[in-house]
This record gives sequence, structure tokens and C-alpha cells, in this order.
Amino acid sequence: MVFLKAGTPTPTGFVMNLQPSEAEAGFDIRIPPTADQESLERRIAEEWAPSSRNMTFMFKQKVSVLDDSGRPILTATDSSNPWWGLLEEAVKKANGKLGKPEIFPASTDARYFRQLGLPAIGFSPMANTPILLHDHNEFLNKDEYLKGIEIYESIIKAYASYVDHGRSAGSRDEL
Repeated sequence: MVFLKAGTPTPTGFVMNLQPSEAEAGFDIRIPPTADQESLERRIAEEWAPSSRNMTFMFKQKVSVLDDSGRPILTATDSSNPWWGLLEEAVKKANGKLGKPEIFPASTDARYFRQLGLPAIGFSPMANTPILLHDHNEFLNKDEYLKGIEIYESIIKAYASYVDHGRSAGSRDEL
């Protein structure tokens, strides 16, 4: 829950012994693009905010699971995607290590590329660092920052020197 608003306000605060006529709660619900959004909406409407109990809900932001052409918005992170292979090799070459790919559909600008049907991979070299994204006291250790620069240099060299060795037209379109 990200916020809870209830109570009967007065000029000096809130009335302690009066039931408020309404209350609001805000939830930050992030689901992966592989999840069934319609099923979640149905569940919220039926179980968490049923109209029979005079409850309503609304979404402040919804992210589509399909791109503008109706295709799934996921980017392959396996050998079928040459950019993924280049990323893996470049990170390894810089003595880095990739963890298991994770989905962050709404937290990076990559979502705008994916919405247009362009594959996008977000990457942040933050090893040995607590995950505090958008949290209080977010930080990155100096040594990890400097190591990250080396890794980015390796990735840029790999991507900038990529040569297409006879891929089909369909594969080239994916790139």
C-alpha cells in the first residue's frame, strides 16, 4: 500500500470518535507482461472492491502487454536475440556476470521502444548493491560504479562493432 486516506478532518486535526464517510487506499501493483491483466481486474472488482459494498477502483496508469502492432511486448533474452548474446559476451569480457533476466515493464524508458515493437533490453551493472530503486537512501558503491563504466565500455564496443553475417531479412528486421 502506498497511501491510506481516511478520517473526518477538523481545523485542528481529525475527529477521533466519528466514522468517516469514505476512505481511499492506493496500491502500486506491478505485474509482468506475461500475467493476465483482465483476470486481475476481475478479481479486484469482485473480491477487493465490489460495487455491492459501495466500493470502486481505478487505475492511474496501465501498461499494455501488446505493442502497437498487437504483438507481445517481451524481448527475447536467449540465443534467438543476437543483441542478448552480444550483451552476455561483453559483460563476461569485462569480468562481469549477468544475473537472471527480470522484467521491469514500467520502470524504464525501454517501455516506449517496446510499445513501438522495437526490442529493448535494460541493463544496470549494480552487483553487490542492495536493491533500493526509488527507495530512500538509494546509493551505488564507488567501486561498483567504476566497474560499471568498464562493463558499459565493453558493451558499447561489442554493439558498435557488430556485423550481420547473412541473417535473413526477418532477422534483420528484428535487429
